[in-house]
Amino acid sequence: MKKETEDKLACSLTAETTELVPFLPYLLQDFWELGSSPKDMIGLIEKHMSLKSDSKILDLACGKGAVSVNIAKKLGINIYGFDLITEFIEYAKNKAKEFNVSDLCHFQCADVNEIVDIEKDYDCVIFGAAGNILGNPEETLKKLKNPLKTGFGGYIIIDEAFLPDTGSNEEVKYKNYDYLTHKEWLSLFENNGLKLVEELQNDEDYDFDTDNKNIVRRANELIMKYPQKRAIFEGYIKSQSNECTDLERNVIAVTWMLQKLR
Repeated sequence: MKKETEDKLACSLTAETTELVPFLPYLLQDFWELGSSPKDMIGLIEKHMSLKSDSKILDLACGKGAVSVNIAKKLGINIYGFDLITEFIEYAKNKAKEFNVSDLCHFQCADVNEIVDIEKDYDCVIFGAAGNILGNPEETLKKLKNPLKTGFGGYIIIDEAFLPDTGSNEEVKYKNYDYLTHKEWLSLFENNGLKLVEELQNDEDYDFDTDNKNIVRRANELIMKYPQKRAIFEGYIKSQSNECTDLERNVIAVTWMLQKLR
């Protein structure tokens, strides 16, 4: 794995150091969904897309396949998921078997920065809560357009977060990511030939406390096993807590559905 890629992967999963990457499957073992809501994704696709038997969706940084598997089960279409963590991909394949959609779900371990240049002719690209692994926001939007069918009409679904009108990055506790304002995102969409189809803002009732407790429990188990690495596991606990605090107080989580105009 390239150093730059590994750095972005760590950051996307709120890890302060790449030393933590091999331990992420253990730390996140209690989660199937890693940031994105399958229900929201399915709702947007059903509402706005005219699916056909040969329609196909690309799920970049698919994690453990929660979005892909649920879309395949509900909508009966082919979906291709890519992620850098081998254990996540194996978990996704097992879930596809469990849900009887192995014939529709195609999971592979790969760098999504390469996949966006290789994969083509998709009706929709999903990029769920994966931070800046594809680059800055404008670079990300440009790369997400590449795998779509040529011409007008392909869709992008992206999970992100933006600063409220009165907010600033100085108030944000998690310092490894610079958030844009809503206005700045809308400007980027327009400048990159993307139409905002629908916006779903965050669920205020989400239980961050339970998530944090699971993370703390697994991190403490690792501290017992690897006491010499205590600092990196405690750092992860703090980063996760900071991110949750930001999502509750300092930024607004959002899912956007975009349509390619050119």
